[in-house]
Amino acid sequence: MLNKKIAFIGPGVMAEAMIAGLLRKKLADSKNIIASGPREERMNELNKKYEIKTTTDNSSAIHGADVVVLSVKPQRLTEVMKGLKGIRADALVLSIIAGANIKKISTGLKHKAVVRSMPNTPGQIGEGITVWTSSKEVTDEQGEMTRAILGALGEEVFVEDESYLDMATALSGSGPAYVFLFTEALIDAGVHMGFPRRIAEQLVLQTIKGSASFYQGASRHPATLRNQVTSPGGTSAEALYYLEKAGFRTAISRAVWAAYQRSLELGKEKPGHVDVEEEK
Repeated sequence: MLNKKIAFIGPGVMAEAMIAGLLRKKLADSKNIIASGPREERMNELNKKYEIKTTTDNSSAIHGADVVVLSVKPQRLTEVMKGLKGIRADALVLSIIAGANIKKISTGLKHKAVVRSMPNTPGQIGEGITVWTSSKEVTDEQGEMTRAILGALGEEVFVEDESYLDMATALSGSGPAYVFLFTEALIDAGVHMGFPRRIAEQLVLQTIKGSASFYQGASRHPATLRNQVTSPGGTSAEALYYLEKAGFRTAISRAVWAAYQRSLELGKEKPGHVDVEEEK
């Protein structure tokens, strides 16, 4: 990996997380990493921060690259692919673009070795999880390179069935947003009761962190753990009754399903469609 040239097309948050992870884990040499994007100030920022090469010309970025990472917004992919001529025949194309399937990327680039992946936000601190799959033309060596690159973001899970990628987009890809909203709601509830916000934040964050760690170590069904803290007629029982009555589970399920449907739609999106999703 240290001798491989890696080109990032799209200098967003997740691209930066991958760059930082690769350098932190010494999986790549900064002189062999190049990032390309339309905003010169962003390119200068990445160059200064990570000492990597940067450019505003995508075609020059991919020249001679062993790995081309596609990390642009879904709505820009079709237009961006038109300018990516000259990718090496033996190069690996690694996409982290929501909704963009392997066939679309392979056809648009006229390139067969393609990996499609879906990382998530905690990858920025090396605590993420990425689901990925590949075309049959991806070699064993390229598969290992993929594991190394995605491993820089945290855990990685390979799946044979590409349809799982849209599901992963809705569950783990968008998952942090659900957790952050729940966290925000709990903190606001604490403030509403009378806690200073800083104390409410401390209580909620440690509760969520500790609960996740406890669940991971307990190796038991979450319903079993929930029952352990739910005394008959107690405060937890009262709160859970209200959540169930308000349709908490149904709301979560419907939200994830809506995200899944949106991921499918993104794969069919017409160029130029404006979307409010944050830049990857």
